[in-house]
Amino acid sequence: MTPSLLERAFTDALQRADDGDEVTTRLLDAAYEQFCRIGIRRSTMEDVARRAGVSRITAYRRFASKDALVEHVVRRELRRYFDRFLVDIQQAATVADRVVLGFVSSLQAIRGNPLIGGLMVAEPDVLVPSMIGDGGRTMATVQRFVAGQLRQEQRAGNISGAVDVEVVAELMTRLSCSFLVTPSHVIDLDNGAQLRAVARQFLVPMLEYGSQAQ
Repeated sequence: MTPSLLERAFTDALQRADDGDEVTTRLLDAAYEQFCRIGIRRSTMEDVARRAGVSRITAYRRFASKDALVEHVVRRELRRYFDRFLVDIQQAATVADRVVLGFVSSLQAIRGNPLIGGLMVAEPDVLVPSMIGDGGRTMATVQRFVAGQLRQEQRAGNISGAVDVEVVAELMTRLSCSFLVTPSHVIDLDNGAQLRAVARQFLVPMLEYGSQAQ
């Protein structure tokens, strides 16, 4: 089965993938700027090639189609998010702080990204289907990542071994994804203080009470 867009981005982040040669990087940079300014639907490979200062033929040699280019640009942005996330959570002093920081930063970083956040608002059919229309594989990718982080906390003795990290990670992932796909009319997702309060009141207690059923 072909990995989802998010799965490939996450793998790229863990493997520290780069963008390839200088021309490829120029094309990705140009596409990012083009898509942010004009949108994906209205942009063409010729537009991107022109902005990158290369020929259309060169652009097609690097990316066989506009869809392939779009995927690579979105993957790069998601990879950069994962890279930043892994650095950010190391700065938190406690496991509770890491949960709060992870929840808030994931929502605000993705929503605030000019490309990813913009697509979710202006052209949701480009990205949202890859998040919710792939049989749950995208959410499963994120769930595995969160569960892995929680298992590290268990091994370090920061949370009880009785906590079912798989279920806790599933709930955290679904909550975050729901906020991203369907904006709330109750919680202001651009209000960092409110998001931190929600995470501390409702997510952090999962680490204490998320024990496996007896």
